[in-house]
Amino acid sequence: MLYIFGAVCQNESRFMEKEQEDFYMKVALASDHGGINIRKEIAHLLDELKIEYVDFGCECETSVDYPDYALPVAEKVASGEFDRGILICGTGIGMSIAANKVKGIRCALVHDTFSAKATRAHNDSNMLAMGERVIGPGVARDIAEIWLTGEFEGGRHAGRVGKITEYENEHA
Repeated sequence: MLYIFGAVCQNESRFMEKEQEDFYMKVALASDHGGINIRKEIAHLLDELKIEYVDFGCECETSVDYPDYALPVAEKVASGEFDRGILICGTGIGMSIAANKVKGIRCALVHDTFSAKATRAHNDSNMLAMGERVIGPGVARDIAEIWLTGEFEGGRHAGRVGKITEYENEHA
């Protein structure tokens, strides 16, 4: 059994075999009240892809504060506890702004598949934000799958990402 924020999760099928190290990834997933439906759709996708994840909520439709979900997930990704994070709110804007306040986070706000591919290939983003009021569940699934399976190209892009990291380290 798995315990997630006091809840018992009986279905452990979402966890892929550790023997598949070349494909192993651990994802932190969260939304505020405005992103519950797409968050559940992304959870189904993660199950299908056999990607280990923890769903950090929220489970209510009443208004909650997006930083209360974005910041802890971003901290977990920045610490290395999770490889990547996916955040959903009404527009994705608030979640991405909050996540990007955490040192080491490169959270991309994405609402199309081209940007999903580009942000992994060129920016080495480690977090993805989407807006449920902006895109539907099908597009969200496509974006998440492209982003999760995309790889960083390195090369000239590594230097650019390195400049951001250097600035962040000097001014943190």
